[in-house]
Amino acid sequence: MLDRESFAGSVATADRLLRVMVQEAGLSVQEAVRMMSTNPARINNLAGKGSLEPGMDADLVLFDENIQVRRVFTGGKEVNNKIQVN
Repeated sequence: MLDRESFAGSVATADRLLRVMVQEAGLSVQEAVRMMSTNPARINNLAGKGSLEPGMDADLVLFDENIQVRRVFTGGKEVNNKIQVN
């Protein structure tokens, strides 16, 4: 979106959107991650979501230096350790 506060709806996966925003639009990883986590949670009044802090409900996606997904955690447990790299 023009104000760079959030991503517009898309059929692209979140990791692809993150790569585009960092590699093509020039945002920092922190700015791009905020666009797909903190800002939507705040806009939608989702208490306990959108940031990595004590007491928050955190699902985590770990990616490598090329922003390729490597590990996924939800509810404190790894849910997918066999990620395919495109």
